[in-house]
Formats: sequence, C-alpha cells, structure tokens
Amino acid sequence: MRSLILIAHGSRRAESNEEVRALATQLGRMSKSFDSVTCAFLELAEPSIPDGIEACVQQGANDIVILPYFLSAGRHVAEDIPALVKPKQLQYPDLKIELRPYLGAAKALPALLVGLVE
Repeated sequence: MRSLILIAHGSRRAESNEEVRALATQLGRMSKSFDSVTCAFLELAEPSIPDGIEACVQQGANDIVILPYFLSAGRHVAEDIPALVKPKQLQYPDLKIELRPYLGAAKALPALLVGLVE
C-alpha cells in the first residue's frame, strides 16, 4: 500500500488547518499513484508528523511519500521535518519512507504563479 502525507506547518487558526486537510482529500481523489493521502503538521495541529507516519504504517502502508507543503527551504524544511522523519525511517527499516523536496522547489511552480496573475 502506498501513502502520501502532505506536511504543513500547522496553525492556531482551525480554518487554516482545515484547508490543508481539504487539499489532502482533493489530492487523494485526483491521485492514481497513492492508495491513501493524508496530512500531518509540524506544530500547532494534529496529527504530528510522527503520528501521521505511524497511522499510515498501522493502515498497512509499505511505501510512504512525505511531501512538505512549504514554499522555501527554511529551518523547518532543512532541519525540523527531516529530524522528525528520520526516527520513523530507523524504526521501520523494511518500509520505504521517502521525504520528497518541498513545494517551493517544484519546477512547475513559476509557471503556476504566472498563470495565476496573467
């Protein structure tokens, strides 16, 4: 089973967290590559990143892709998220738990931005 976890920062504002959950649901409907799509949060909202990974493992995932929904490679992307993912990778060495590049690194992002304003 292949799972995608969309990672967001998390907010004290519940509506912001719900936007991320809604996006994960929409990605799940659109994706043909993943059996499940969920989200997890770095802080301020649940589930946490380790809890999100654990939930996928408990549901039978053997291939977990983690996509940081961040625009720049600040401390959270460069240090905090990898530090939370690494223990799960070590805990489950027989599973594929892959941390992908953050959203802002996507080559398609500039064209998307131009499309929004033109």
